[in-house]
Amino acid sequence: MIDDAELAARLAEHAGRLLIAVRDSGLIGGKALGKAGDQTANQFLIHAIGAQRPDDGLLSEESKDTPERLEKSRVWIIDPVDGTREYGENRTDWAVHVALTIDGAPVIGAVALPGLDLVLRSDRPQLLPPAGSPLRMVVSRTRPAAEAIMVAEKLGAELVPMGSAGAKAMAVIRGEADIYLHSGGQYEWDSCAPAAVAQAHGLHVSRIDGSPLVYNRPDVYMPDLLICRKEHARPVLNLLMDAAA
Repeated sequence: MIDDAELAARLAEHAGRLLIAVRDSGLIGGKALGKAGDQTANQFLIHAIGAQRPDDGLLSEESKDTPERLEKSRVWIIDPVDGTREYGENRTDWAVHVALTIDGAPVIGAVALPGLDLVLRSDRPQLLPPAGSPLRMVVSRTRPAAEAIMVAEKLGAELVPMGSAGAKAMAVIRGEADIYLHSGGQYEWDSCAPAAVAQAHGLHVSRIDGSPLVYNRPDVYMPDLLICRKEHARPVLNLLMDAAA
């Protein structure tokens, strides 16, 4: 039987290929394209996970949530298209998230960046490129969080606008950024796979108060996130703590 990490990676990769095919068909565009992409990728992922891991729980952004997952130790958390707007605009900063949590911990993850033909995996960590100078912080391209702007100013970091949460988290792994700080509101599917992949690559991953990310909760709202090189975690957390005091 295919192992969990390989399954996550294959699911993310194949969902990404489906999304590229839908977009390249040229039959629809704009918001309709985003909706079609979401539905196509979601149907593939939920049916494939159901076939390969029928006893596991599942949480997807694009499917109605049910309480059955709360009784499971193993729960897959997926985002079929993270960055629907970017996908519909034919950009590359969107992603497919597939993660497996065990007892609430994000232990396995795959983040596909189909526009770049890449899949980053928790079971195949890469060496991190050198840190930037000055530091670079990825933020939302449409609504950067006030806390992120404040921290960037204090650290003298450059802001790098980018689309999806997965693309931003993977930018830290890929050496395009050093810090990803988000405080504008997210859900478990936005951060679970990126968190698993980032942790496997040796990055600091936490809430912005320094507490760990815990998944498969009744309330799936998870508003904030910090992913960065470990040497930057304490300075960032201290600035956030001082601002909150």
